[in-house]
Amino acid sequence: MNLPAPHVGRIRQLGYTEAEARFLYIVATFSGYFTLGQFQAFTGCSRGKRLTSFSQKLIKQGHATVRDYMRRGSIFHLFSRVVYGQMEKDNLRNRKRHSFDFMRTRLVLLDFILSNQELTYFEAEQEKVDFFCNQLGVAKEVLPAKVYEGSLPNQQTIRYFVDKFPLFLAPPFSGGSPVVTLSYVDSGVDTPSSFVSHLATYQALFQQLNTFRFVYIAPKDAYFQKAEQRFRSTVKRPLEADVSGEILRYFRIRKKWENHEYVIPVTADLEFLKEARRRFHGEKFERFYEGWCVGELAEHELRSEFSQLKTERTVYFATYLVDARCSPLTVANRHGDRCMKDTVHVGDHGSRHLGGDANVLGA
Repeated sequence: MNLPAPHVGRIRQLGYTEAEARFLYIVATFSGYFTLGQFQAFTGCSRGKRLTSFSQKLIKQGHATVRDYMRRGSIFHLFSRVVYGQMEKDNLRNRKRHSFDFMRTRLVLLDFILSNQELTYFEAEQEKVDFFCNQLGVAKEVLPAKVYEGSLPNQQTIRYFVDKFPLFLAPPFSGGSPVVTLSYVDSGVDTPSSFVSHLATYQALFQQLNTFRFVYIAPKDAYFQKAEQRFRSTVKRPLEADVSGEILRYFRIRKKWENHEYVIPVTADLEFLKEARRRFHGEKFERFYEGWCVGELAEHELRSEFSQLKTERTVYFATYLVDARCSPLTVANRHGDRCMKDTVHVGDHGSRHLGGDANVLGA
């Protein structure tokens, strides 16, 4: 991770050391929240004057607030526009105050970043948009987005990748070529539905990628196996489905819709129709649709015509167990909180640290 020297230098001018300025840059960019245990792990310092000095500078200068979590420890929130302004990131939502659930997720995310500083991350929203749209040729409409209502009527802002989970390029296995790597951060108390909803948000983007890796990050391994199963069922299998079959389904639903045959709208059909109109548009599809409607093209002819459209995809899945023992929000269980760097559970849930081999789905 190459931190911009000018930005780090400007943070130093606020009275921080080089190490403190580098740490604050990482916190501001990726999480907004941190613990002194994370700062200690980053700098390698021991408990004592250095931790006290750092925390006092933050509080006295009004750059951060500190909150006690159920008397289990303190969480710092880096919120000052002065600090974010030195990085030209004063509009980041990390400055805002959030719920403890959000804080828990951000602390796990920060643990991951601090343990994988060798990776080069896409930091800003625009960097991510430019990468997918300009380098990979993905339409902006398929990127995960959220619409925010403004203070005035009809004033809306569309933001992309609002989860801000780690996104980077890295080889999925030793000696491999770098692939785009997306992720999900489980705070340790997330429900299965949260993960499924996240995958649904990214589904349209997944469909545009021939090769990618997905990393499930968590402070405990209790849900690793189920997460992989859900990823297989909601992402892998649909991506590997027969494209000709999807086109035929699109034709059938579209014809039924245009003929007003839906007495009661079927949500699943209408959602599929909306997505299919985006995927299967153009003169060629329209020509075949018209021919199919009037009976000039049989089903086997359509399947033969579109069989070559099937894209060979390679989808990688990995789990990453962070060492969250320094976090006051850690929820212990019988699986414990172990560092993925030190533990490889091949037979249990197929986890790998990011420098090793990942699971190749379908391999």
